[in-house]
Amino acid sequence: MSKVMLTVLTSVLAGGLTALGVVKATQPQPQQPQTVVTDESGKTVELRTVNLADSDYPDFTYAAESAVEAVVYVEVTVQRRQQYQTIDPFFRFFFGDDFSQPQSREQKGSGSGVIIREDGYIVTNNHVVADATKIQVTLNNNQQYDATVVGTDPATDVAIIKVEATDLPTIQMGDSDALRLGEWVLAIGSPLGAQLRGTITAGIVSAKGRSMPDGSGEFKIESFIQTDAAVNPGNSGGALVNKKGELVGINTAIVSQTGAYSGYSFAVPVNIVKRVVEDLIDYGSVKRAMLGITMGSVDKKIADEMKLSSVSGVYINEVLKGSAAEKAGLKKNDVIIAIDGQKITDASSVQAKVSSYHPGDKAEITYIRSGKTATTTVVFQAAASKNGEKDVDGSIAFYGARLKAASPEALKALGLRSGVEIVSVGNGKMAEAGAHEGGVIAYVNGDAVSNPEEVVAKAQKAPRGIYIEGVDPSGKAFYLAFGK
Repeated sequence: MSKVMLTVLTSVLAGGLTALGVVKATQPQPQQPQTVVTDESGKTVELRTVNLADSDYPDFTYAAESAVEAVVYVEVTVQRRQQYQTIDPFFRFFFGDDFSQPQSREQKGSGSGVIIREDGYIVTNNHVVADATKIQVTLNNNQQYDATVVGTDPATDVAIIKVEATDLPTIQMGDSDALRLGEWVLAIGSPLGAQLRGTITAGIVSAKGRSMPDGSGEFKIESFIQTDAAVNPGNSGGALVNKKGELVGINTAIVSQTGAYSGYSFAVPVNIVKRVVEDLIDYGSVKRAMLGITMGSVDKKIADEMKLSSVSGVYINEVLKGSAAEKAGLKKNDVIIAIDGQKITDASSVQAKVSSYHPGDKAEITYIRSGKTATTTVVFQAAASKNGEKDVDGSIAFYGARLKAASPEALKALGLRSGVEIVSVGNGKMAEAGAHEGGVIAYVNGDAVSNPEEVVAKAQKAPRGIYIEGVDPSGKAFYLAFGK
């Protein structure tokens, strides 16, 4: 009896489920919400609203919560000297001549920074800490520290400051070259001051390799990431992170006619920041590689004239004498299309790629000459430094060249008692005067020299021009002359 009842109950349940399925299938499905409107011509148009599930929205919670702890508020104090141009004799009578002396006044400024090492190293913008007499850093947990400047690089607007602390929260560096247009990013910083510390805004990568007009005349490396994440004064030096919470850029600038956010912001790519940071921490300055060309972007006219397959790359206007490019065989009117396999689209992409190398590094350059594609290997040289500046290898900068004391063996082979070897020529007045690597400088303005410091000192004392006598590696005398 029980077995018969079980069979009956099973049949009834199956029938009920089948009927329910048929009813559901024959019922009309709910439609998307609709709105009927009438256009200018009198026609009716249906507008449908699409309802997205939660899974369709990007989730920034992990990236925001993990990265915000490593972003700090930076407050700086700067002493500004104010010069009074004209002084009323009335005031001079009562207050004396001291009243007309430049007056010093204290100004406050602020920005943001990103902790990159647990032992207190923080990356920010050069323009945030430039000329600062005091720097104070406030962490997201309200801990405050005094900071010192480790090094700055105006060319990339990157600076490193340090606080005396340990076990600080850090942020992992990502790969800015892997960023894609339209990818979501977060900007984290302190817009408009301390009250908005740790503010997080979201946007997409609007463009890559952007440059901005600069009338200062100073050398700049610009290959910015452009985003529409809201950034305001105070965000400078803050973090641009991807959805994984990785640092992909340092927020640097906005383009605005009002001084406030106008829809676009710019960040220094983290792949450039990495190189700069390493040198600033290790040496206090950037050891910048130089290719040694002046260049312009390829447009349709140039592409047609040079019979290029696409409007891409950069053409060489000039190859500087003694430069890495000249030694690699590059020539005027060559079109560079790739460096180490990375496609070159404009001058900014060349600057960004070259800035990732150190002096002495090698790279394969792909270029087009007379309609044919070729490759060459370039060995990057160091950028020209200030006269007398010592490099990590002990060489001294001198008008674009680098000098070292000649070895006893070299002096003996050339029949000299003393002298200074030209280690590299680079770009500058030494190269323009005809200097060559391996030559030994024996006299500067008639005085014998035995070390690079003496060369620099005698050149500084020269009233007008500099006259150099030396011997090249073959034993032949050479003479160089140029103005200061």
